[in-house]
Amino acid sequence: MRILHAYKIYRPDIEGGIPAVMSSLTQTSDPATSHSILCARRRGTARNAVIDGVPVEAVASLGTLFSTPLAPAYIPAFVRRARSADVVIHHAPLPLNDAAILLNLPDDVALIVYWHADIIGYSLLKRLVSPLIRRVLTRADRIVVSGQPMIDNSEILRPHAAKCTVIPYGMDLDYWRTLDACKRDIVEQIKRDRPRHIVALGRLVSYKGYDVLIRAMHDVDGQATIIGEGPLLPELQQLATELGVADRVHFAGRLPRGEIKQLFHAAQVFAFPSVTEAEAFGIVQVEAMAAGLPIVNTSLATTVPLVARHDMESLTVAPGDATALAEALNRILDEQLLAQRLGVAGQARALSEFDQSAFRARMAAVYGDALRTRRDRMMRPG
Repeated sequence: MRILHAYKIYRPDIEGGIPAVMSSLTQTSDPATSHSILCARRRGTARNAVIDGVPVEAVASLGTLFSTPLAPAYIPAFVRRARSADVVIHHAPLPLNDAAILLNLPDDVALIVYWHADIIGYSLLKRLVSPLIRRVLTRADRIVVSGQPMIDNSEILRPHAAKCTVIPYGMDLDYWRTLDACKRDIVEQIKRDRPRHIVALGRLVSYKGYDVLIRAMHDVDGQATIIGEGPLLPELQQLATELGVADRVHFAGRLPRGEIKQLFHAAQVFAFPSVTEAEAFGIVQVEAMAAGLPIVNTSLATTVPLVARHDMESLTVAPGDATALAEALNRILDEQLLAQRLGVAGQARALSEFDQSAFRARMAAVYGDALRTRRDRMMRPG
């Protein structure tokens, strides 16, 4: 079975999030299945590479508009690559994929729409492309979502609920859970230097809510490290300066996975202050939970608060409420027994519910179902 994953961007241009899910799925030991990836560059010339044994074609891009690559070669590349695939996985949202599918996806190629999130924050773009998305969902053989709220809260998905399969993401939890002796020494030093340490990780974009975290830090006795890069960095730095917390909020930029893991193990709490439904799941919550971190997240109408649940693995607060976020962070920093209870429960939940091998096995079943469905349709008369 030849499977093509199509999404707007992939490693090494970006880490985490949907690219991390794609990477997890493509690392298969099944000799009967081969995976490849089509994407665009964040900005720059075309590039072909083999990453962790998987062929990756990244077409040239002039940049992005409405979070969509300005990549004229993407649709022709999709059409060309789809002809030699048995299954295409459209990692949504990406309007370029929707257009390419409707333009010329061969009838005998099975289509899986992996619905990672709805289009949020670009109302004009959503109005323009919604008719395309609805037609693509009609063409799809299977639709995969990470949680039931994504179906319940989506007017576009609900009519196709019978095609939808709920599969929680799975990550390499052993990687995040374990440290070698050298890393443990570094972690202990960080703990001594920053005994009340909050860590956050993600792109510096509006829906991540880092402005809320910075406002909360005005009332938090501790230090925060925000890992990630993005267009809001100057604005967030200015906000930290205006609020007088610049000495306690560190913007670490993009870091290698090994350094991120060190910070996870050295911190006392993981902050996940996202403010809109563009945050559909929060894979990084699972990675932090695997490292034993208690979580503070937000009560979005997505899967986010179901990954780390209130008073079980997390403290969950209203999105955009800096006061509530500060209170939750202070509680975990102040109450050692609470922090320990949430952290232990979070690690146990990560290992039981978000295991990488179980994730791959569930998705392999979806591949087979989609291909059988497509072949059955092709065999029907008329």
